[in-house]
Amino acid sequence: MSILVTRATRLVVQGMTGSEGTFHTEQMQAYGTTVVAGVSPGKGGTTHLGVPVFDTVEAAVAATGANAAAVFVPPPAAADAIMEAADARIPLVVAITEGIPVPDTIRARAFLERRGVRMVGPNCPGLVSPGERVKVGIIPNHISRPGPVGIVSRSGTLTYEIVQALGRAGIGQSTSVGIGGDPIPGLSFRDVLELFAGDPATELVVLAGEIGGSDEERAAERIAAGYPMPVVAFVSGRSAPAGKRMGHAGAIISGTTGTPASKVAALTAAGALVADTIEGIVTAVAERLPSVPRPV
Repeated sequence: MSILVTRATRLVVQGMTGSEGTFHTEQMQAYGTTVVAGVSPGKGGTTHLGVPVFDTVEAAVAATGANAAAVFVPPPAAADAIMEAADARIPLVVAITEGIPVPDTIRARAFLERRGVRMVGPNCPGLVSPGERVKVGIIPNHISRPGPVGIVSRSGTLTYEIVQALGRAGIGQSTSVGIGGDPIPGLSFRDVLELFAGDPATELVVLAGEIGGSDEERAAERIAAGYPMPVVAFVSGRSAPAGKRMGHAGAIISGTTGTPASKVAALTAAGALVADTIEGIVTAVAERLPSVPRPV
């Protein structure tokens, strides 16, 4: 089992014929993802990487039955690409594109919400379910292994580091989800926690937050309300100098909300075990999952 993607996922890649789309489509195919279509306006009727290319998502869905979309479209057109996928009744959109203007993201998210479409991202690494051999996005192929730990993270780099560290300790993952760090995300920490709560393959969740925003505090409210499995958390940016402006798009602090201290306090009070380092995450996971090997 997994969340969001399975072996039945049939992926359309928007912007597949560009350099980024080409590279990462090859990686997704090599991992095992069923890529059924690409979309590049003006290139419909051609084939790329052994996959048919269409001018529109609607045409791709009609011809191939695609049920998930990966967006590798440049920022000025990315919001329109996201909405095009939703308008074609794609139930899951994974927006990898970084630098989408905030007003465009607000408009796209509202459009998706009206149609009941889930979005991971934007500005995210996507997700991978190693037991299903499917990934949508840019998480490196070789670092994941199947297991009982669900991962949800705002930071792409942290996602990779945690997945790799757990794997080296013999601890596999059910699904790893990078939700992105933009100020207007699609799925939130709380949304992904709810999905993991309903996944019988997930026995523990690792939640990796960072400085800025209040998403971690809202996740803590869900954990405190009675979450059905252990949560190990990590908050990056705890050593950032006070008053220093951070460059990440989502690193906005309002009053005491959004500070690393407020996030750590909220998660700890909710019952999560907050680790101080990546190595601490591995140790905490192993201690709370006695069935997996202890790290040496």
